[in-house]
Amino acid sequence: MARGRLARKLAISMDADLADGVRAAAADEGVSVSAWISATSRDALQIREGLAAVAEWEAEHGAFAEAELSMARMRVAAESTVAVERRAVL
Repeated sequence: MARGRLARKLAISMDADLADGVRAAAADEGVSVSAWISATSRDALQIREGLAAVAEWEAEHGAFAEAELSMARMRVAAESTVAVERRAVL
């Protein structure tokens, strides 16, 4: 969370296996469980917003063609590789 931003405390429950996985993932990334859950939640919300934007665009313009989807998949794969490489350097 960025400094100066108001934090809200949440009490959540999850399966023990999931909680163990969250703790392990946070430890692997060197962050607190709260920071890991916040970042993961932010990513999930961004994905939801992106999917909603795609659905809105397709409702107005029609479905994407397979060639467009293939190009998008290649771009995402390339950008994902770069992101993983950047994290490895940090």
